[in-house]
Amino acid sequence: MVVITNPSSVANEISIIDSLFEEGLSLLHIRKPDFSELETAQFIHQIKLEFRSKLVLHNHHQLADDFGISRIHFSEKERKNSSDFLARFSKSYRYKSTATHSIEDFNSLENSFDYAFLSPVFTSISKEDYHPKANLFEALKSRTNFNTKVIALGGIDSENIKKTLENGFDDVALLGTIWNTHNPIKKFKLCQKIAPSF
Repeated sequence: MVVITNPSSVANEISIIDSLFEEGLSLLHIRKPDFSELETAQFIHQIKLEFRSKLVLHNHHQLADDFGISRIHFSEKERKNSSDFLARFSKSYRYKSTATHSIEDFNSLENSFDYAFLSPVFTSISKEDYHPKANLFEALKSRTNFNTKVIALGGIDSENIKKTLENGFDDVALLGTIWNTHNPIKKFKLCQKIAPSF
């Protein structure tokens, strides 16, 4: 499973992140869009060194080299608005991911991406009024890109993980179901029992 950080700060966030890794979290996407480069660096620095290899940077990609991070994520906007971004990053980082919002967009991805989020699958837990525009289970029947893993995002929780994986997604990403609960670790462990590790 993949966990994405809450966009804004959360109480005891670093302690929760370390505990998630200790419970077997495979990848943590650091998505803090309002953080400056310095704030992002300070955030990364607080996470235990042993978990660095499991971090994925959404912003301030230039920090990856400083922290020995080999995974970076491109937003849909970054991917579509920069014709040379893959060339610039192809040699520096071993793993690359991106975001998509339709099966057509996912199918058209270049082979450079290891995996891509496809969202929203269900009504978002963390974003108000963010609903699916299409039935992505039906859409996945038109999948032609099998070089890139497709990761379900949006409204994923312990109640629908099994259904999501049974309908063609390779794995799931969690955000609201982790950060909008009083016990993130307990919720993660519950989800972990249902989903295979990424």
